[in-house]
Amino acid sequence: MTNFRYLDMDAYPRKQHFAYFHSLAYPYVGVTANVKITALKAGAKEKGWPFFLTFCYCAANAANEVPEFRQRIEGDRIIEYDRCKTSHTVALDDGTYCYCTLDSSLPFHEYLTYAVRAQEDAKRAKRVEDDEDVRSLFFISSLPWLTYTSLVQPVPLPADTNPRITWGKFFKERGEIMMPVSVLCHHALVDGLHARFYEALDRQIQALCEEASV
Repeated sequence: MTNFRYLDMDAYPRKQHFAYFHSLAYPYVGVTANVKITALKAGAKEKGWPFFLTFCYCAANAANEVPEFRQRIEGDRIIEYDRCKTSHTVALDDGTYCYCTLDSSLPFHEYLTYAVRAQEDAKRAKRVEDDEDVRSLFFISSLPWLTYTSLVQPVPLPADTNPRITWGKFFKERGEIMMPVSVLCHHALVDGLHARFYEALDRQIQALCEEASV
């Protein structure tokens, strides 16, 4: 069961910002930043960790570190989940894709075993809908064929408030391996300050790099 609480809107410091951006036809704000993955990629290769799932684990835990990423709009109120799972796209042999929901609260090695199995189950089921409380999810995808500098995401009408996290093909720059990582969020909940997601992502990457070196 997914747990959440309602925020006190009278005490909510961004109440005016919330009202303004909640009224817009396109209320999203997005950013793409290049993230250093040199040590993580090397460690994953050495340990035989699937890179997508390894990075997904880092991204999911980083997003959960930012309370605003766990917030969703319900009418004129805001709910905040205790923790959010991810829903990511999994490529199918016919050129389409399905969705796979993962819980990143597990220790990493338990997560990898469980996540590989969950992906195989998702491929067999070919689900294009999530069984979870969809509102509680982070939407994850990747474009491993492209090194990009910006990304435009499809969004529903009316607007949802699920953060979307996407990454592309890595590239080398000044001796480091970098990868573009994009985030799209509802601006009524998230603003530039919450780009600290990238700081949390760096911490999660460093933690796994230390684990890989053990």
